[in-house]
Formats: sequence, C-alpha cells, structure tokens
Amino acid sequence: MTVTGPAELLATWEAGLARQGGGRALLLHRAARPGADTDALLSVPLGERAADLFALRRTLFGDRMQVTLDCADAECGAAMEFDLDAGELGAVRPVVPEGGLRVTEGDWVVEFRLPGAADLAAVAAAATAVTDVTDATDATDTRRLLAARCAVSAVRGGRAATAAEVRRLPEPVLKRFAEAAEAADPGAELTLAIACPECGAATSAELDIAAYLWTELDAWAREVLLDVHLLASAYGWSEPQILALSPQRRRYYLELCADA
Repeated sequence: MTVTGPAELLATWEAGLARQGGGRALLLHRAARPGADTDALLSVPLGERAADLFALRRTLFGDRMQVTLDCADAECGAAMEFDLDAGELGAVRPVVPEGGLRVTEGDWVVEFRLPGAADLAAVAAAATAVTDVTDATDATDTRRLLAARCAVSAVRGGRAATAAEVRRLPEPVLKRFAEAAEAADPGAELTLAIACPECGAATSAELDIAAYLWTELDAWAREVLLDVHLLASAYGWSEPQILALSPQRRRYYLELCADA
C-alpha cells in the first residue's frame, strides 16, 4: 500500500468534515487506494473495502486497536476495554466461488455478485423514498431491493425471469443469497461478541472500521494542526515546511519551544 503523506491525509480529513458515514468511508477508501476512481471503489465488495481500511489503519496507526464497550446488562453496564489486531482483521478478504454466487432454490436459479457500498447506498435511498409516501419498508423489502441489484442472472422454471419477478424474489431465495454472500465475504460485517468480566453477560456490537478510523484520523488531524500552529508561531515556517518534517523531528522542535 502506498503511504499517504500528512498533507494528503489532512486534505482527506478536511473534505470529510462536511460529509457523513458513507462519504467519509469513500474518502478513506480513496486514501487506501490512491488513483482508484469513485465507481470502482463503490463497487468493491464490502469485505474487500474493510480489509483495505484495516490495511490503511495499520499503515497510519499500527496494528493495535483499542475498543471500549459498555456491558449490555442494564444492571451492570461496566465499561469493557480490549485490544484488536488490525493485521489479523484485515487478512479476511472475500473469496468468491468459481462461477460466482449461484443460488438454486425451488424453481429458481439465480447468480449474484457480492454487494458493494453503492448497492447499500442505493437500497437505503430507495427505502427512504418509499417511506416518504407509504408505510415503512420491512426487512424483507430491504433484502429484496439488495438482491435485485446484485442479481446477475435469474431463471425461474427454466425461463429467464422478468425484472418484476427478480424484484420480488421469494424469501427462501433471499435467505440462500444472504448465506452465500456471508460465506464468500465474511468480512463484510464484523460483529464483536464479548463476555463481561464483571457479570459474564454477553455483549454484541458491530465494529465499523470506517467510523473507527475516521475518529482516529480526526484526532490526529487536530493534533497535527496544533503542531503546525505552534511551530509556525515559533519559527515562522509554512504549513508545507512543517508537514515535511518527520513526526520525530516535529516533536523535538515542539519540545524546544516548550523549553524556551
């Protein structure tokens, strides 16, 4: 992976301030894959994107990730702290069976591709549009929207299924698609299952690497900008000159400023 410099990282952070989850995840993915176009990044399977972001995290901040969760037991609520290994988590990448994801169920034979970020965004937008004029969509409707987007080909009873039929895939087909996608792309969703050391209750939580990495980048950027302010005030250097210094040299100059 190409190591992104501090100036580029600050530009990524600045651009992300005006965006939310999906937009920030795209910016971080672009930092992980410099030169890749937006459409290509948005079509990458979710587990592949997560692996790229874990790799970026290792490059920027190392392997050790500290996570804090509150115990799910209402009577306990203890804060649990533990470490994760970004290298280990980033090693989980999609493995699609030869010939793609093929689901055979009843009189249906459907070939799917793995979902990407663009698919999730489109499904969320479609679900929002529906709820603006009708009752809220249920989980099955959402799964159908996603399956229809990811369907590459569909045969029903020996004939090509119509677009309308694909949009109304039966629940057993949806279930088989979800199972096949999870098996091929286990890193698409990372769920932590932690036993509380105080009460023993099990607590589950999803680890969103994009959100986690953005929080770290935000803290890093604000610290670097403070360094720039202090060194520029003390020495009259420009921001590019200060950012060109290694972190070690920058820290040494800051220590000299504090001792002066």
